[in-house]
Amino acid sequence: MFELSENNRYFFFPEPVRMSYGIDGLSKLVYTHPALSLVSGDIFVFFSHDRKRIKLLRWDGDGFILYYKRLTRGTFDLPRYSTEKGVYELDWYTFYFIMRGITAQELRFKKRFRIACSN
Repeated sequence: MFELSENNRYFFFPEPVRMSYGIDGLSKLVYTHPALSLVSGDIFVFFSHDRKRIKLLRWDGDGFILYYKRLTRGTFDLPRYSTEKGVYELDWYTFYFIMRGITAQELRFKKRFRIACSN
C-alpha cells in the first residue's frame, strides 16, 4: 500500500545522496547495511546534499515504491543523530515533523496519560 504511517519503521541515512539514484542505486546503499532488510516493508529515508529533496524507498510486497519530494522553498531539517552509527531509526513523529517543515527542537510535548498497547 502507498501509505506512510506510524505503523511503519523509518531509517534515515545521514550521508547526502545523489538524487539521480533510482530504486537500484538506493537499494545498493541499503544493502551495504547487513542489519537492514530491503524487503521488510521498512522505509529508507535519503536526503540530497542541499536538503531540498528527499527520497523514500519501500518494499510493497511485490515491488519497490520510490517516493520523491522536492521543496520549492526552504530545506528539510535533519534529525539529530549520533555520528557513531551508520543508519538511524526515526520515530513517526520525527519523520512527520521533517516532512511537514516543523522544527522538532522547538517543540515540547506535555505529559499525557497513555495506556500501553501490545501490538
